Amino acid sequence: MLFTDEATFTRNGIKNTRNSYRWSHENPHGTVETNFQRNFFINEWCGMIDDMLIGPVILADGMTGHNYLDFLQNELPKQLEDVPLATRIAMYFQHDGAPSHYTRHVTQHLNDTFPNRWTGRGSTINWPPRSPDLTPSDFCLWGLMMSEVCRKKMDTRDELFLNILDVIACTKGRQDALRRTIRHGFTRVAKCTDVDGGIFEHVL
Repeated sequence: MLFTDEATFTRNGIKNTRNSYRWSHENPHGTVETNFQRNFFINEWCGMIDDMLIGPVILADGMTGHNYLDFLQNELPKQLEDVPLATRIAMYFQHDGAPSHYTRHVTQHLNDTFPNRWTGRGSTINWPPRSPDLTPSDFCLWGLMMSEVCRKKMDTRDELFLNILDVIACTKGRQDALRRTIRHGFTRVAKCTDVDGGIFEHVL
């Protein structure tokens, strides 16, 4: 199973100056630069399979069905070049029910590329809606990356991008952790099935 997901990374470090205090015997006339007008973000795609982290791929700011189809046709094959051929032939493709994932051209492409081997809205194999606790990227990867990427304040989009690449490079080297995460994902799916789609975190 190739688990896939997208996330939006933003700049960090904007402070709430209403909760900031400066103590001085004289009027300090202190100022704090907040730079709200320079807010920026990056939309990123990543995939996880076996002990491999695939990506990242920087997506268009406004993800549409057309943009997502272009990604599936032109970028995804490049990202999967390092995945063993036997794995690519047999793997299932998973994504969630985001509107851009559900256009007619996208579902047709997935039917042609992964016949009866993709999960999500519009597939013969449904993926439970609103279920981030089942996807390794949601219950593990994004939280880890957010904490590491935003460890320091960034002043430009380029700095944010470089931080993402550094964290991804380190994460790709942790193959044992990636393998355990994927296995835990399948464990969560099994527990979800056991409770007929109900709450299952108390039995993990």
